[in-house]
Amino acid sequence: MKAVALISGGLDSALSAKIVMEQGIDVYGFTVAHVFSESIKSATSSYAEKSADELGITLHSHEASRDFLNIIKYPKYGYGKNMNPCLDCRVHMLIKAGQYMKEIGASFLITGEVLGERPMSQRRDAMNIADRDSGLKGLILRPLSAKLLTPTVPEIKGWIDRDGLFNIQGRSRKHQFMLAKRYEIREFSTPAGGCLLTEPNFARRIKDLTKFKSDFTLNDIELLKIGRHFRLPSGAKVIIGRNERENNKLLKLAGDKMICIEPQSVPGPVVLLGRNANNEDIRIASLLCSTYCKKAGASMSIDMLKNKQCQEIKLERGERVSDKDIESWRIA
Repeated sequence: MKAVALISGGLDSALSAKIVMEQGIDVYGFTVAHVFSESIKSATSSYAEKSADELGITLHSHEASRDFLNIIKYPKYGYGKNMNPCLDCRVHMLIKAGQYMKEIGASFLITGEVLGERPMSQRRDAMNIADRDSGLKGLILRPLSAKLLTPTVPEIKGWIDRDGLFNIQGRSRKHQFMLAKRYEIREFSTPAGGCLLTEPNFARRIKDLTKFKSDFTLNDIELLKIGRHFRLPSGAKVIIGRNERENNKLLKLAGDKMICIEPQSVPGPVVLLGRNANNEDIRIASLLCSTYCKKAGASMSIDMLKNKQCQEIKLERGERVSDKDIESWRIA
């Protein structure tokens, strides 16, 4: 018999897959990759991939970045503490995993959810909503908390021995770490997250983006991940690179939809400015560029690429933006 386990790269999902594997079920891994999960990736592979390798299971990855843009814009069940529409995301993941389950002829799904561990998506009522909205009611087994939940089809039909499942609940990780030792599971990410939408600074940036640009794209999301971000009094957006790596990435992401400002006479940051910027915005962005140069306040010339044409802006020694203005314009 086959089952599909949602593998996030965390300990809970790895344990849940292992618990079911111990009962003789052939488990296949399923993970959802998206633009907001980049923080859980290592230099070589994701924790989900490492977790699947350690478990010795096949991992199918579903790319859902574009789907997640719509979820963020219009979450049916709202946001968590920051900009995280966790319940909507969970339903989407379950639907896609359910489709994969049917493709490979599996009989049920496994998730690492723990009752009461996360305030938005792992309440009893939220789990019931996810089961209903995904169309998989009765087919989602949560091994770590199963004894606290209504028996599922795999348990009722005897595919899974309920006595071999657990009654873990709450935010303590003590029981999971004990089980990790028992099953010799070592490859997993820290419990602190992995989704950028739960991070306060990133949440402020995306909240600002949704306010000023409702039709944002994946490129806009990538820009949110780097640099210093400011919103000028006119509503124009300014992004300033913090180092050479970020400068190079900003130049790559700018395309033909951003005004690019670069200092030529002294080392300094790349500055991107929205195409809707007016002349005053360009002047302020140039001053911000000067302010964040290594030789702040030095006289300098700035090349501005607008409509694929270069224009030089000259600033005098000592011209800069006040700390008060910088803080009032800063997004995060």
